[in-house]
Amino acid sequence: MSRPASADPVDTPSADVEGTSVATTAFVERLGHRFADSGLLAEALTHRSWCAEFEGRSNERLEFLGDAVLGLAVATRLFDEHPDLPEGELAKIRSSVVSAGALADVGRRIGLGDVLRLGRGEAASGGADKESILSDAMEAVIGAVFLDGGEASAFRLVDDLFADALDRAAEEPGLHDHKTRLQELVARHFPEQPAYRLHAEGPDHDKRFHAVVEVDGRTWGPGTGTSKKRAEQDAARLAWVDLCHLDDLAVTHEPYTGSDDPATTPTTETVVLADTGSPR
Repeated sequence: MSRPASADPVDTPSADVEGTSVATTAFVERLGHRFADSGLLAEALTHRSWCAEFEGRSNERLEFLGDAVLGLAVATRLFDEHPDLPEGELAKIRSSVVSAGALADVGRRIGLGDVLRLGRGEAASGGADKESILSDAMEAVIGAVFLDGGEASAFRLVDDLFADALDRAAEEPGLHDHKTRLQELVARHFPEQPAYRLHAEGPDHDKRFHAVVEVDGRTWGPGTGTSKKRAEQDAARLAWVDLCHLDDLAVTHEPYTGSDDPATTPTTETVVLADTGSPR
């Protein structure tokens, strides 16, 4: 299926997108993608206010495409890098990374506002730094890179520009607090809270801890770590991965069969460790 020709660059003072201006050259270098079709870049940088005064096509269609490409690129990276996170947590990180504020921040960092094509009124009112305009244009640029260089180029662009935002979102306090997540899950489905048992081995200067966690008569573990806290967190993670489907069953009103139905019960490894005291 053929695609309509991209907008031709417009020869006006604020519309130089062919790499001849200092701002555009710097922008293309920071972007890390040299366009084979400079018209795609021109279109991506063209706000609808420009089109009301000059000839050209606005970036709204590219924005639509770029939104989908960005979402897929971020979702793919999160899926690969966080195999233990449930859908809800992955969605929370993605929403943070692709928010208008996050997109605008990336746009400011690479000087997107300096090369936008804006109508005179929009430019005079500070449109080059408006969150909505920058975020929309950032999505349009991603869409343009996708059309110009393909999926690999677009995904590489997202990885390069959004790496810091992805890392910050993934380090959000509480996101990897597996004990809290397990405790909240268990409280929704069982009458008793998780119980942990710990065992330490090795000399004091190189001690390793192993933990198991018991929920409703079933045991998960061992979780390991260089501290009691890390070992318990690891055990809680193993239990969470096995039990997080209970929330889905609750939504669909399906009963939890537990160990009575081997066909639907996840396999767990039961490990008996020396009890070093009451669970913390």
